[in-house]
Amino acid sequence: MSDRELLELAAKAAGIRINYWVYDNDDDSPSVLESGGIWNPLTDDGDALRLAVKLGLTIAQLMTNREVEVNDYDETVFVNEFHEPDPYAATRRAIVRAAAEIGRNMS
Repeated sequence: MSDRELLELAAKAAGIRINYWVYDNDDDSPSVLESGGIWNPLTDDGDALRLAVKLGLTIAQLMTNREVEVNDYDETVFVNEFHEPDPYAATRRAIVRAAAEIGRNMS
């Protein structure tokens, strides 16, 4: 699934309406332009944390396996990402993937 598709579904889960897409010239990563500014939990720690809190996600760092696990409150969604090469990026991506799964399951 592309980053744009992940962000679309995560935004749906968070109740964020997408009006415009903004692309970073350095890496062509998409971001959502919303009323509060640019939103991209794949690249912004604060956006990722706010998304996790809004959706009631649980985040577990498994240092022995060098991975992060994210699941929702009733454990119907479970996502894991390996830390290499960047544990922060892995955590953000796991949060967005879990949120996207929640968005996909919404009617």
